Amino acid sequence: MKKNTLITVIISFLVVGVIVFSFKKENQNNEDGQKLNSVSLVDSTTFSNLVKDESSFLLDVHIPEQTHIPGTDAFIPYNQISQNLDSLPQDKSTPILVYCRSGSMSKTASEEIIKLGYTNVYDLEGGINIYKESNVEVTMLPKTQDLGKVIYGDVAKTILTLTNFTPLPIKITRVSTSCGCTKAEVEKNELGAYESTEITVSFDPAVHKDDTDLGNLTRTIYISTDNPNFPKLESTFTANVIKE
Repeated sequence: MKKNTLITVIISFLVVGVIVFSFKKENQNNEDGQKLNSVSLVDSTTFSNLVKDESSFLLDVHIPEQTHIPGTDAFIPYNQISQNLDSLPQDKSTPILVYCRSGSMSKTASEEIIKLGYTNVYDLEGGINIYKESNVEVTMLPKTQDLGKVIYGDVAKTILTLTNFTPLPIKITRVSTSCGCTKAEVEKNELGAYESTEITVSFDPAVHKDDTDLGNLTRTIYISTDNPNFPKLESTFTANVIKE
């Protein structure tokens, strides 16, 4: 009798153990499933609104490299995410907006980014092909930047990116600046649909040969185009000019 009771107790413990193990495993699978499914697949309208948030990090993962959505922060091939951790934000709560051409590569990249511990990852459904249908613009970025401390006598330089994110070609009809101390040179004066070019900006505070360009200064670059919807673009930089 005692022997049967002992056997019954042992069997009961085994059954309870199996149930507990199965429960834990099921919970773990659910947690893993949540992690794998925590990428937010969003349409182009939602994605466009997220792009306007300056705290977001916009990432193009398509290969070969394509013309980026204006404001893109980085380009990393979709299959090289883990090899380019330095290019991703250090703060893993940063909203990361991922896109490619059609949505396939961005899906793979987004899931990899989630595995790296990032908690706010958004994947553009349909990719840039769909995004183009509802987002048309000509941009010169960054719109503002700080060159920091510039030594009087030195020439500071920076690069702007002009993007024709429209289905029609455009021509740059005029390039000007707010002061003779600032020059802007455009790499290409004609851009095809969804094409970009660089603008090299140089700032020489000593060009006037006096002290008018000392202290905290603001200068503006102006670009005129033949697109009636985007006839004039502006970008501004600041600098603190000092003499050694």
